[in-house]
Amino acid sequence: MTILPVDDKIKELLDEKLKMLESHFDADIISYNGPFVDGMEPTFVRIVEELVEKDKRERLCVILTTLGGSAIAVERCVNILRHHYREVNFIVPDHAYSAGTIFCMSGDNIYMDYYSVLGPIDPQVKNKEGKFVPALGYLDKVNELVEKAKMDELTKAEFIILKDMDLAELRAFEQAKELTIALLKNWLVNYKFKNWTIHSDTSKRAGQPVTTDEKNKRAEEIADLLSNNNKWKSHGRPINIEVLENELRLKINDYSKDPERRELIRSYHFLLTDYIEKNGFNSFIHTRCFI
Repeated sequence: MTILPVDDKIKELLDEKLKMLESHFDADIISYNGPFVDGMEPTFVRIVEELVEKDKRERLCVILTTLGGSAIAVERCVNILRHHYREVNFIVPDHAYSAGTIFCMSGDNIYMDYYSVLGPIDPQVKNKEGKFVPALGYLDKVNELVEKAKMDELTKAEFIILKDMDLAELRAFEQAKELTIALLKNWLVNYKFKNWTIHSDTSKRAGQPVTTDEKNKRAEEIADLLSNNNKWKSHGRPINIEVLENELRLKINDYSKDPERRELIRSYHFLLTDYIEKNGFNSFIHTRCFI
């Protein structure tokens, strides 16, 4: 394929803006835009290893835009990043849904502004037709039909639907749900909460040390809320910074009122998004060493 001069110019601009962000955050940066699919890990690890070989910093920022995907792929990406970096932060200029939300919870810090959103942690699982489907939606429907059956309120059509459910497939959905919750709780305690050592002034235990049990309890509360389909109603429900901080009581670094930081992030993100859309890329990774 012939690369047009305009493509080279956009790549130069993207590299320039990425390096400005690296200087601003004093961190290496990897930008990921696209779904998380099983089998992406060899490419991901190669790009990360290439990055750390050249003037590696101690801190990494991940600029993330994704609709979600495989929790297993995310777990492997987290293992790769944590092997090389002691501190990993996430920047969400637009959206990071489902598996992307889980990925963010493995970070030491999450940077968002008022426009940014995360989403419920509804894992995407391949059904028997090979299509990715939200696991919680299926499980919720099955549970609804089971409850109706217990109350002898199941229609003939619903009985046929329930009878034809693949038990192995349903178990895979349950395991996906259990995995996402387990990963979220583990990463929150080990990474997001690692510097949460003293209770804040607004807490009933203000000034007192935070125990491991308290960290585990908070992580479990957040995991339960994010996996509660009855609360969010939709797999793609956007959860903004206000809800994350006030309802989930999750600390978010809000850059809404930092004009310099917001401009650096948005100008890079808008240029990258435009480049991806014009070229029809399904996924895109960018570092100072790779584009």
